[in-house]
Amino acid sequence: MERRVVLNVIGPHWDGNQVWFVLGGGAVFAAFPLIYATAFSGFYVVMLVLLWSMIVRPLGFEYRSKLADATWRNLWDWSLLVSGAVPMVVFGAAIGNLFHGVPFHFEWNLTSFYTGSFLALLNPFAILCGLLALALSVVMGALTVMNGADGAIWKRARGLVTVAAIAAVVLFAAGGFWVHGLDGYRLVSGSGAGVPQTPLDEHVAITAGAWLANFSAHPALWLLPVLGFLGMLGALAAGQGGRSHLGWWLGALAWLGVIGTAGAALFPFLLPSSSNPSMSLTLWNASSSQLTLAWMLGFTLVFIPLVIWYTSWAFWVMRGKVQATQIEHDEHAY
Repeated sequence: MERRVVLNVIGPHWDGNQVWFVLGGGAVFAAFPLIYATAFSGFYVVMLVLLWSMIVRPLGFEYRSKLADATWRNLWDWSLLVSGAVPMVVFGAAIGNLFHGVPFHFEWNLTSFYTGSFLALLNPFAILCGLLALALSVVMGALTVMNGADGAIWKRARGLVTVAAIAAVVLFAAGGFWVHGLDGYRLVSGSGAGVPQTPLDEHVAITAGAWLANFSAHPALWLLPVLGFLGMLGALAAGQGGRSHLGWWLGALAWLGVIGTAGAALFPFLLPSSSNPSMSLTLWNASSSQLTLAWMLGFTLVFIPLVIWYTSWAFWVMRGKVQATQIEHDEHAY
């Protein structure tokens, strides 16, 4: 019954959250078609793993409580665990692989060729980044459970916040020291301003410490990793103090700090190439036309506020604690 309580805490919102992953893929296709074509074809096995996870997860929510059989429910419990953990590890590992470079190159007609393997993506630094993403996700999930449950479930969730937040701080710090020792990419030259940009007309050099060059040039960027650490520690403190709603927002700030730190270090590279660094995809040579980006901006300015309003309304309506007595005889409950 406790597991059913947890499912019903996150049940009203999981489908809306999962849609953002799909929307993200569509946005990449529209805004950065070269990134979409290169990454989605090169990482085909990874994309299938993500797709299968997103297919299995809703089945787990819908089918888990349909039968009272212990074996049946245990099967779907494991499916929910795996389908929740795998995407976060994969996304974190994908970011980690960007710092090493991805083995691809282009022919003269911009046809991309991926020359790596699936196992090569599971290098130690990528695994560390995957575990960091998983730890941050566990922090947010445990705080969400604290928001919607009480009693023994609330206490166990608070303990999980502590373990996951400490792990996230350690992994983030370790990742920072690791990046400091990596050779990074530096854009030496590219096409001139106002002309079409392609990855065939640039020169990229690999130099020691290049991934921290943006932080050296713009010291204000150091506020991003500081935000990440403060968000993690703040979520930890708020969780320990029982202020789970505050902890959730601080956890969200931690995500912004971590993702912002990675983005600031990689800029302007979106998909560095380890096969031929001068064919790396950057913000300049991988984007769509100005007209396409203008249309996307217009749709974003209209629909994102609507989505934020609807999501806020859904969380407000579904606020409060979920009690076991409420769902025990409710045929519509998970």
